[in-house]
Amino acid sequence: MSTPFDLITMGRIGVDLYPQQAGVELADVETFAKSLGGSPANVAVAAARLGDRSAVVTKTGDDPFGPYIRRALWRFGVDDRFVGTDARLRTPITFCELHPPDHFPLLFYREPSAPDLQLTEADLDLEAIRAARILWTTGTGLSQEPSRTTTLTALRERREASAMATTIHDLDHRPMFWADPAEATRWAREALRYASIAVGNREEVEVAVGTRDPDAAADALLELGVAVAIVKRGPDGTLVATRERRWDVPPSPTEVVNGLGAGDAFGGALCHALLAGWEIDRCVRLASAAGAYVAGRLACADAMPSLDELVEFAGDALDGEGAPGAAARGESSR
Repeated sequence: MSTPFDLITMGRIGVDLYPQQAGVELADVETFAKSLGGSPANVAVAAARLGDRSAVVTKTGDDPFGPYIRRALWRFGVDDRFVGTDARLRTPITFCELHPPDHFPLLFYREPSAPDLQLTEADLDLEAIRAARILWTTGTGLSQEPSRTTTLTALRERREASAMATTIHDLDHRPMFWADPAEATRWAREALRYASIAVGNREEVEVAVGTRDPDAAADALLELGVAVAIVKRGPDGTLVATRERRWDVPPSPTEVVNGLGAGDAFGGALCHALLAGWEIDRCVRLASAAGAYVAGRLACADAMPSLDELVEFAGDALDGEGAPGAAARGESSR
């Protein structure tokens, strides 16, 4: 591969079925809209929409939703060369309910397992993973074997290739995917040994380090070896911490329609700004604006903003300096 990817994400992918009626229970929903789903896939889409060259390492089932997912990735500008097919398992489907501003329960169809959890080390293009400017992994990818070992292999290989590489671990905790909460803690801490940036909300950092207090959690994450700890606090904004400094990044105002894609938009914009060489606090301000943009819309992948849309929406949140351009390719620091 002659040109490294700007971003490679790993893990969950599927089909989201969003109700077209808000404020009603799933049993009473009359119509649904189909869209690409899965947090790592959506992060790759968000970055691609902002002009970055992204790909996702994952698997679908050998069913009609597999081709749909590949077409959707291409439509959004995400390379699908690392999307495999599991011959036995079905492509996952996820339903949700919409109860704005802060209640969006999910119903996952991923039993007995999901194709993306069947990723093996043989599915990894380690050359591409080492060369990518950012690698993004998730806690969901640690919830079962063989995906757990595969995710840790990618993290370890990348760290051994370059201790300065930008590697982001999204704590992405879904309790229903873990039979034993202690195992979620164990493997989150193991993954963080190889990451340079940790991202999670209060509940997710509590799983990893035992406290939901943002400052204490940031301290504990930094002690585990990451260079940057990002703790999302919902309507209270985001705490960003390094060993030298910390910032309180205020939330971007929005009228919430569906909060489920906000974290993925946050992740894609964070990667985009890091690739452009921005300081970490400004990266998170852009990420927060992207999250607010998507939270104000029904869909996730389909709602990810382009660069022009994000600049228009973000306004003063960027201090009048505009968003990083797609052509900006400054080396981001660990």
